[in-house]
Amino acid sequence: MIKTAPVYTIENECQDCYKCVRHCHCKAIRIVNGKASVIPENCVSCGQCVKVCPSHAKKIRSERSRLRQMLDNGSRIYASVAPSFPAYFPGTTIGQLATALKKLGFAGVSETALGAQSVSCQTAEFLRNTDLPLAISSACPACVDYIRKYYPQYTKNIVPLYSPVMAHCRMIKEKFGEDCKVIFIGPCAAKKNEADRNPETLSLALTFAVLAELLDEQGIVPMAEEESALIMESAEEGRFYAIEGGMNDTLRDDNKDVRYLSVSGLENLDRMLRWNKGTSGKRTIFIEALACAGGCVNGPVIPSDSGGLEAIAETDRISEIKPSSIRKNDGDINTDFTPESLTEQQFSERELTVALAKVGKFSREDELNCGACGYNTCREFAAALLRHKAEEAMCHTYLRKNFERTSNALIRFIPAAVVMVDEELHICECNRNFAMMSGMTEVFDAIGNLNTVAIETALPDFAELFASVISNGGEIEKFNQKLGDKIVNISVFTIAHGKSAGAVIQDITKNELQREQIAEKAREVIRKNVLTVQQVARLFGEHVADAEILLNEIAGSYENHRGGQ
Repeated sequence: MIKTAPVYTIENECQDCYKCVRHCHCKAIRIVNGKASVIPENCVSCGQCVKVCPSHAKKIRSERSRLRQMLDNGSRIYASVAPSFPAYFPGTTIGQLATALKKLGFAGVSETALGAQSVSCQTAEFLRNTDLPLAISSACPACVDYIRKYYPQYTKNIVPLYSPVMAHCRMIKEKFGEDCKVIFIGPCAAKKNEADRNPETLSLALTFAVLAELLDEQGIVPMAEEESALIMESAEEGRFYAIEGGMNDTLRDDNKDVRYLSVSGLENLDRMLRWNKGTSGKRTIFIEALACAGGCVNGPVIPSDSGGLEAIAETDRISEIKPSSIRKNDGDINTDFTPESLTEQQFSERELTVALAKVGKFSREDELNCGACGYNTCREFAAALLRHKAEEAMCHTYLRKNFERTSNALIRFIPAAVVMVDEELHICECNRNFAMMSGMTEVFDAIGNLNTVAIETALPDFAELFASVISNGGEIEKFNQKLGDKIVNISVFTIAHGKSAGAVIQDITKNELQREQIAEKAREVIRKNVLTVQQVARLFGEHVADAEILLNEIAGSYENHRGGQ
């Protein structure tokens, strides 16, 4: 568990469901002993795994202790609040959040959307002067890192400007001094990477979830607070950055040489970049790229029942519709992005074939590409196996077939007769001992099973036991039952209530014959002993009745014991 990374796993809470693998577009997950851990160098901190983890084993680094340390040290701390706050704190104004944050010890509060407006202003200028056929926004740090790592050839196409939060941090420091601390508060995990790389500009990045915990501990309810003034002017059109297409709304002016597109979700960005053959339109194509589907209002810590039309409508209500290009360009937010290409080992066809064979896939027909393991194809999974990112047990079909082979082997070699029936009282599995006991050996040997044969046909005297167990559940045991010329013990039990039942039938005929022989010998001994006792009794003048009764009771007790087994 790497807690220094923005996203990590609490391994003891991981339930080996592989849901994070299925939803991680970068496949930045390694499975070891069924537990999923994040691979930091492959991860872009989009936080999707955090959002989908059913056991909440995936976590975003908290930073609470670092914040507490800053507050205890008396640092002047200013908050940069993301424009997606209506999705997490519905019914709360930015002024009320400002009051709540001041009660926690912040010196002041401002809106990250001011930085967004500056970014849009300078992006508009960049687009007026560029000759690039494709330009990609720099606003989302997860998308920027995704391109740098997985599509490094497009790094040159990223608009060379800081993200809104970095631009906003520069504004705050310019106004309140370089020694002040700026902390971003929003729905994002990727902002933590920006803070880690630029601690002198962005001291910390907290999530709305952590802020909510801090407020709850202090008994502060933001929407019940009075409004406080912000340390800088209120944002306008930049507030709509939290919504997919919001940045483009701030860029549309009279520039007819740009075609504006919005792409949210890394899989959609991947689809767009993957199939680009180098062709270009007659205009520059600008892509507003966001890692979270629908925009930041659907960030990793935003509740699943929020971020919909209601949050969009509220964000629209508090934002303006105006182009940022008319704003004054009042700050240097230029930067350079460098490729950080990942070099994953590639494998030959033979190596992939060997890996596939380990999970029972020997031909193309065996490659179902069901996706249960989390990978799109069986060959992707095979490559992950060879990279030690995946385990054989992740293959659903391999597990199922392995289980079937194991269970079939156990059933086959159990010395008793074993049968399983479905809700229609048809046999779905049995062994040869059952076929022999039910007199259906020839059918079994011909086709290898008795599947679909009615249990009433095979065991007419016991069919009601199966029907009862399937309907009512539980277990029924019957001892010393006649089955043709055999004596059997039968135990019928529930497999799936209302769906299936199984039975184990043991032939005890030989045991009964042995007991009968022993009983007969015992009776012979009794007869001989009675004669002896009679002779002794005559000699001593005693009556033999008591001795005969005692010996008969001994023999009878043995026979009763035999009959009760």
